Amino acid sequence: MRTALVIGTGLIGTSAALALTDRGVTVHLADHDPEQARTAAALGAGTDAAPDRPVDLAIVAAPPALVADVLADAMTRGVARGYLDVASVKGGPRRELEARGLDLSTYLGTHPMSGREKSGPLAATADLFEGRPWVLTPTRDTDTEVLNLALELVSHCRAVPVVMDADAHDRAVALVSHMPHLVSSMVAARLEHAEEAAVRLCGQGIRDVTRIAASDPRMWIDILSANPGPVADLLTDVAADLEETVRALRALQSSDEDKRREGGTGIAEVLRRGNAGQVRVPGKHGSAPRAYETVAVLIDDQPGQLARIFTDAERAGVNVEDVRIEHATGQQAGLVQLMVEPKAAAPLTAALEERGWAIRQ
Repeated sequence: MRTALVIGTGLIGTSAALALTDRGVTVHLADHDPEQARTAAALGAGTDAAPDRPVDLAIVAAPPALVADVLADAMTRGVARGYLDVASVKGGPRRELEARGLDLSTYLGTHPMSGREKSGPLAATADLFEGRPWVLTPTRDTDTEVLNLALELVSHCRAVPVVMDADAHDRAVALVSHMPHLVSSMVAARLEHAEEAAVRLCGQGIRDVTRIAASDPRMWIDILSANPGPVADLLTDVAADLEETVRALRALQSSDEDKRREGGTGIAEVLRRGNAGQVRVPGKHGSAPRAYETVAVLIDDQPGQLARIFTDAERAGVNVEDVRIEHATGQQAGLVQLMVEPKAAAPLTAALEERGWAIRQ
């Protein structure tokens, strides 16, 4: 791939353009808002000048509701040898293009499974997709050249290609992305009118659950409007689980010992099922989840503290597999949780204590 046209210079489009530009591809940028395309160009994502001949690959990064219209326009104008989109829903856009009678041999629906709570070109980074799954949904009609161009794009973005059926993809993202976002928003909504004294008690648990609720509602209306059926089906199941959980909790309030026992059994089953589902979430680099030990370090909220911890861990010959930070309420301090291989926990603890760090046991 030598040339590409990115249509839609938001977070995903600009990030892909930055990655391609870094790999020496000449990238042209287009957007319904010319100012946004100019911003992406100023960031080094390419040029906002229109190509003077068909490019190798056109990448449509428009909202799901607009993808078919933007693709149809680009394909009718013949702006590229191959076309793909990066929308989070795949079945609908393809059916819309089929209904318009377009030749879909040059088209491939894709979806990079990566993003941020922030949107727009200023939030874009060239490494946004690194190590992340990038779903490709080819059909028997897909031209081999177009599939190869898509694989080259995924490679340039350092993502991991995953081939799926379009409708299977839509059901999968409803489960792992769309439904969780709504659940996160519903939990966060409980905080809107909560008493300030209660909100001040928020810890890492509520932050983890509500983090994705900070995303742009307009973007999510577009996404959910393109995939409402599978999401509604999943929420129906969640609603049934909620009803059972409420009944179990009410039973725990009863003065009848048998009912309390039944309620406890119900809650235990919900928690057990949660454990069973959570262990299926892929671990580091998409591999099977692994059990790490946590070394918790107390730090002041001062510049350079994290850098010092990681430097000291490196000197101890320990690889930090993951890290979490829990901020103390009302204090300029926090707890850094370093996840390491079990055999490395004791040496790391000893090394950090020797260098003056306070370890929380």
